[in-house]
Amino acid sequence: MAARVGMRRLEDTFIPILRKCNTTKFLKRIHAQMEKLSLLQSNFLVTKMLEICDQSGEIDYANSLFTRVDDPNIFLYNTMIRAYTRNHMYLSSIALYQSMLRQLEISPDRFTYPFVIRSIGGIPDVYLGKQIHGHVSKFGLIDNSIVKNSVLDMYVKCDAMAEAHKVFDEMSERDVVSWNSLISGYMRLGQVRKARAMFDEMQSKSIVSWTAMISGYTRNGRFGEALEVFRAMQVAGVRPDWVSLVAALPACAQLGALELGRWIHFYAEREGFLNRIIVCNALIEMYTKCGGVGHALQLFGAMAERDVVSWSTVIAGLANHGRAREAIELFDEMQSVGVKPNEITFVGLLSACSHAGLVEEGLRYFHSMRSVYGVEPGVEHYGCVVDLLGRTGHVDRAVELIAGMRMRPDAAIWGSLLSACRSHRDLETGVVAAERLLELEPGDTGNLVLLANIYADLGKWGEVSRTRRAMRRTGTRKTPGCSLIEVDSVVEEFVAGDESKAVSGEVFRVLGVLALHQRKDLLDDVILLED
Repeated sequence: MAARVGMRRLEDTFIPILRKCNTTKFLKRIHAQMEKLSLLQSNFLVTKMLEICDQSGEIDYANSLFTRVDDPNIFLYNTMIRAYTRNHMYLSSIALYQSMLRQLEISPDRFTYPFVIRSIGGIPDVYLGKQIHGHVSKFGLIDNSIVKNSVLDMYVKCDAMAEAHKVFDEMSERDVVSWNSLISGYMRLGQVRKARAMFDEMQSKSIVSWTAMISGYTRNGRFGEALEVFRAMQVAGVRPDWVSLVAALPACAQLGALELGRWIHFYAEREGFLNRIIVCNALIEMYTKCGGVGHALQLFGAMAERDVVSWSTVIAGLANHGRAREAIELFDEMQSVGVKPNEITFVGLLSACSHAGLVEEGLRYFHSMRSVYGVEPGVEHYGCVVDLLGRTGHVDRAVELIAGMRMRPDAAIWGSLLSACRSHRDLETGVVAAERLLELEPGDTGNLVLLANIYADLGKWGEVSRTRRAMRRTGTRKTPGCSLIEVDSVVEEFVAGDESKAVSGEVFRVLGVLALHQRKDLLDDVILLED
């Protein structure tokens, strides 16, 4: 009895010391003192030490402390499982849980399962997840809301949406976390209608719910709907946070919604979000894709801190607007300040060389990727160089480059070569490129149209007729042209031949008036010439 009281007093002495501990070096000094006093078998104190290791990422050190405890209790097990999970050591977390089950005196509790289940979602392994789901029911924890939300989220991360929805349907109380998990899962799998139906059914929507819809629409290429939800969120009185802004900006970039993008910039500045690199990077990308390169450069110059994404985005933006020399100068400056380029940087750099026709510089950068920068060229980089060589008339060199690729050429590469063959009237190579394209994208109308145009350019009208017959036989039609316009932060899309829009009648009336004015101007010019 006296020994236990003495041990408890020693533990009480070390508790405030451990609370003040904020470095591994300090923790190791405490460790040495505890070892001298034979305190390393204290579950309570070792649990506190593991929490410090977890916060500092010293998981190997935490594991060495844990394994030296002869009789770990549930609190010690839970703390180590949590440390493994939070540091993405999912297999170790699951293995420790299995080890705990073998200790007959210890049963998992409501603090055990959220981290074990999160580890399964991190692998992911739906079969193991179903086993753990069974364990949760066996130990009577299935009605715990946190545990049940963890099970639901695990199924979502394993793409097992039927199982996830079944768990959702069985919940007596569903909180916003439950709804958000399912919405995010459906969006990630491209099941947009199901996600929208659930979102509309929600009685209470959080900022996370709105953001899940915005980012989901953007991820699935439905940019107009993403911006509609973004506006609806504001109408509902929900103030955007920095995450929702980052979700909406790619949609602005894709639709050319510069007016809305500039409003987001103003709002982000007012709310203090520009101190986040990810927000600035998203704004820079929006500006470069909407034609506002000057605004992008201004924002880039004002950033207190820049990462490789910041530099790469501006380089790509300058390249896409034909400002190749500036892109190359920025690449040189990027290296001078010690930022290491990555594969995205080189896509922008090589694209700049392609747009400016800088063949030798482009090839030098391409060949230096692996040898100088340790970046393995990917299919995108080969595509940029093929485009560079094709634009400048080096079709033979482009063919040689494609033949030496370490990976299979994709449709973009064959498409670049086909365009080059048309520009430089290389029919033989163009036919080969077209055949490869048709193998990769048999349903793409543009490939057949481009091949027919090559034949027409060379006067091969028999081949043109044969290609057009193939198009009719497969039901292939040329993709109609379309255009986008932004008015009062609303983006409208107009497709050639589509008269279904409510404003179509008004648009055609205005076009008619413009045509009359044009005829009148032409008539006036004729009269002046006669005079």
